[in-house]
Amino acid sequence: MSDYKSIYNLQFGLLCLSSFLFFSSFNMIIPELPSYLESLGGGEYKGLIIALFTLTAGLSRPFSGKLADKVGRIPVMIFGAVVCFICGFLYPIASSVFLFLLLRFFHGFSTGFKPTGTSAYVADVVSASRRGEAMGVLGLCGSLGMASGPAIGSLVANHFSLDMMFYSSSVAAILSIVILAGMKETLEDRHAFRVSFLKLNKEEIFEPRVIAPCIVLLLTAFSFGIVLTITPDFSDTLGIKNRGLFFTFFTIASVAVRFFAGKASDKYGRIQVLKVSTILLAIGMLMLGLADSIPLFLTSAIVFGLATGMNTPTIFAWTIDLSHEKHRGRGMATMYIALEAGIGLGALLSGWIYGNDSGHFVFAYGLGAVLALLAFVYLFFLPKAQLATSK
Repeated sequence: MSDYKSIYNLQFGLLCLSSFLFFSSFNMIIPELPSYLESLGGGEYKGLIIALFTLTAGLSRPFSGKLADKVGRIPVMIFGAVVCFICGFLYPIASSVFLFLLLRFFHGFSTGFKPTGTSAYVADVVSASRRGEAMGVLGLCGSLGMASGPAIGSLVANHFSLDMMFYSSSVAAILSIVILAGMKETLEDRHAFRVSFLKLNKEEIFEPRVIAPCIVLLLTAFSFGIVLTITPDFSDTLGIKNRGLFFTFFTIASVAVRFFAGKASDKYGRIQVLKVSTILLAIGMLMLGLADSIPLFLTSAIVFGLATGMNTPTIFAWTIDLSHEKHRGRGMATMYIALEAGIGLGALLSGWIYGNDSGHFVFAYGLGAVLALLAFVYLFFLPKAQLATSK
């Protein structure tokens, strides 16, 4: 599996297309959710929009990881996509703050399952020497979905209705399921689903081999939670009508660098690339907190995107490097727990710090910058065992 074609084959292409559609689906509604919740009378709960979503995603990771290693990668991916499909049709009838927040909680199961199965599948079909590159390409497709999703969602909401935006989200999710129907399962030792699989032992909840990438991801994902939660309101403050504009600029930059960052991590090592990405992230968050004009706001989106585009595929590849071959699902699930914990805490704390006061934006974004710097410092003091397979 060391040749070029071993990466760019039909299965990998279908996986990338499915990932694009899936990320488009649940990101399509993100920019409009804060104002939608406020219209229901729950403006003070904006921090919970992302926090509840990521809480469920994080709690479900150990289960999705175990099921990916027992039942198969594809069933786990399909379950996550089905949840996304169903939730899109339920948002229009969630007519109270309680029902809306309850739905956000259950919606989190989608990302708790789909990306776990996807990452384990990639680890199965791509050789170790090309993992960074593969994760870069896969992340590029996910980023395209993240970029097109918010922009399309806001466009549909502005020209049609919020209900139509939610239904469009469901359409994207069901299309990602259709794509999966043409894929071949890669887990050889598969078992039929049993309820007993949902019972977790202590060692099945957390994979200690991947603690280092998890710490870096926890500290850096915090910034993403901040951006998702308060940036739509920051856009309003600057007079930007399309709340998805920041996400478009951010993701274009992320897409532009992911492929090259993945290859660089294969050649020069995961740690070297992460040192650069964490510094860029700190700079981007600081710029965002100090932005007082649309040009500076969008420039900070580009810097933030470059940092994220370098960071994500590198950490994913590093996690696979350190995971045991028979427990890749568990290793990736542990990494995703760190991801969801970082995003959820970032969303919750930034919503609290912001408190619907525009003067507090700088403090919320500044916290993300400080944690990114901590990740940079941590990378200089890693145990040798965590560096053994990361060059």
